[in-house]
Amino acid sequence: MKNCYHDLYSGIRKPSASTWDDPQQRAWVLYRIRIKCYTYDCGEFYDRKKEEGDKMLGVYDYTVVLTYISLMISIGGMMFAVNGHLHLGVMCLAISGLCDMFDGKIARTKKNRTEDEKRFGIQIDSLSDIVCFGVAPAVLCYCFGMRGIVGVAILMFYVLAGLIRLAWFNVMEEHRQEETSEKRECYQGLPITSMAIALPIVVVLKPFLGCEFMLALHVVMLVVGILFITNFKLKKPKNVTMGTIVAVVAMAVIAILVRHYMRYMSMM
Repeated sequence: MKNCYHDLYSGIRKPSASTWDDPQQRAWVLYRIRIKCYTYDCGEFYDRKKEEGDKMLGVYDYTVVLTYISLMISIGGMMFAVNGHLHLGVMCLAISGLCDMFDGKIARTKKNRTEDEKRFGIQIDSLSDIVCFGVAPAVLCYCFGMRGIVGVAILMFYVLAGLIRLAWFNVMEEHRQEETSEKRECYQGLPITSMAIALPIVVVLKPFLGCEFMLALHVVMLVVGILFITNFKLKKPKNVTMGTIVAVVAMAVIAILVRHYMRYMSMM
């Protein structure tokens, strides 16, 4: 590999102190350095062009598309729930979970991601997750009837536990990526996305649970919240297990759709 610092400023006029204080001039010099460093194939170059010159903040390539879609679907699900369409809201939660299962795999297909893009991916994924799998399930359960003192307290605890779990994950993941580029082999604590599997299954079982449905909701939300912040290692599922999980979630979504359609037809 050629030395990327080889006469880095050659062909670029050295900036004076006054020039360097000018944001536009500084952005142009840093951009020239970045292009030159890229030409020398240094592999990792100073990438502050986004900070200085881009018209929009953030990342908008294919590596984060599923995360953005997942967030919008969950927001739609909460809107369905507060308007009385609870089964559609649960269906949106399950679809968000399916999106989350594959967003990391898609992001890792881009080999030349900068450090800023990697850090952005970690942060945006967790911020999206707290809405999709923290706030959205709490809103759904509240709309299903968890409105007593105990129920509301459990929902508050659930969201707080999810937030703590994601903040801790962000810290640990940044440290891990600084040390190795290998994929994570196990989770620390229960992943917050597990609620995208647990809640749809409970809702599908509602006809069989009968009067115990509300008790099941209380127990699931409390136990899952506790597992978010319990320090234990959970091995990441392999492809076969992941396929089984996807199939279970897909069947739950189909069951919810069929039930919603039958209810709609009975009202006509």
